[in-house]
Amino acid sequence: MSSQEPEPGRDERSDQEWRDTLSAEAYRVMRRKGTEPAFSGEYVHTETPGTYRCACCGSALFRSDAKFESGCGWPSFFEPLDGARLTEVPDASSGMTRTEITCRRCDAHLGHVFTDGPPPTGLRYCINSVALDLDEA
Repeated sequence: MSSQEPEPGRDERSDQEWRDTLSAEAYRVMRRKGTEPAFSGEYVHTETPGTYRCACCGSALFRSDAKFESGCGWPSFFEPLDGARLTEVPDASSGMTRTEITCRRCDAHLGHVFTDGPPPTGLRYCINSVALDLDEA
């Protein structure tokens, strides 16, 4: 497969289809690379067991047992689900260098990953709640 062919199973909805499908806030965050206000999201303090999925396309991304309280104001995970289809993109916006995390299936902006997380990975995937749906166990 060439790098220009879409990945199998890709969600190729048009911008208008995303606008029609998502709430205004979800569209702003996931399709326009926005950020929800700190401590405002539904899943910041959630401890419910289950699997967190991409709110755009439903791809499984994180397990609840990888979630931890980081104090940053957004749901934080120390590792993605085995087989999660995430893409890391260098991001120099907002006057800092960081790594953006997007869903490989639909290109939704999810959040960022930082290297200040807990063991065993030392990573902190800081994800917007509006970009997630919790599939309770």
